[in-house]
Amino acid sequence: MLPKFAPLNTPLHRRLETGAVLIWWFIFLWFRFTVQIFLVALLFTRYFWVSFVLMGWAYYDRHTPKRGGRRSDFMRRGRIWKKMADYFPVHLVKTSDLDPNRNYLFGVHPHGIMSVGAFVNFAAEATSFSDLFPGIKSHLCTLSVMYTYPLARDLMMAGGMCDVHKESIDYLLGQSGPGNAAVIVVGGAGEALEARADNHVVCLKERKGFIKKALQHGAHLVPCYTFGENDLYHQLPSTEGSRTRWIQQQTTRFFGFSIPIFYGRGVFQYSFGFLPFRKELNTVVGKPISVEKMEKPSSEAIEDLWNTYIQALQELFEENKVKFGVRDDLTLQVK
Repeated sequence: MLPKFAPLNTPLHRRLETGAVLIWWFIFLWFRFTVQIFLVALLFTRYFWVSFVLMGWAYYDRHTPKRGGRRSDFMRRGRIWKKMADYFPVHLVKTSDLDPNRNYLFGVHPHGIMSVGAFVNFAAEATSFSDLFPGIKSHLCTLSVMYTYPLARDLMMAGGMCDVHKESIDYLLGQSGPGNAAVIVVGGAGEALEARADNHVVCLKERKGFIKKALQHGAHLVPCYTFGENDLYHQLPSTEGSRTRWIQQQTTRFFGFSIPIFYGRGVFQYSFGFLPFRKELNTVVGKPISVEKMEKPSSEAIEDLWNTYIQALQELFEENKVKFGVRDDLTLQVK
């Protein structure tokens, strides 16, 4: 079957939106590898010292991702992110006010293939997070390995992104004052393997570390769900028990990231490529769950709060699913 090409008379604003998504896709997927190749190549030129300077800076600055990062309002408010949000489009839905005198731990679901909703809403001001939640600074927390690449790490931190390591969470929630929101895509790499249309699955049964951190710091828990995240790509089947799923699970276990087999659309055609499809995303920020500080939480306290969080997340899903295009007979499954 021939690919379906974009019409020549596509409006300029749609071209710009596609370009913004293409730039984002390159920056957060390939830029770090491109920089590595470039730095190695420089070693064999008269500018070899540039490689040493950049790698030296990354080493000297290695603790910053675990110390709140280095956010830049200029970066977060860049017009490119607004164009990216308009591409889908992305909407941030507020259900309750947040007290800026408290700290929060946001749990974002589902992971999807590339966590587009989490980035647009919490690592940029494309959907006006700071206007909706005045006094709250969002910090999207990602894998530690992402901060080992020169230049790429600085771009990520400029968006307010931080390391997801427990040391980083401790700093955000316990040492940097009130009004911070550590944003974690809790399901992680394993949940990416569940990213299919009409498949509302969250991987939480083995994920209780974020609950413990919330208790240790008395940070209120805020469940969030992005409706439409799993519709952005088509993922090829890899059923439980299949060899493909086994390989993917082992990759996740040993390297911390999964390898979903997926495809989206291209730049000039709609049939195949690695850009996400234009599907509306609605990230609903739920009501905060009050958490009392407990420096050494018991397993029972962790289990109780985990159950409360699951119930709140399921209620959030049920209350909003029909409004945002999910069939009424579909439910949120917890694995």
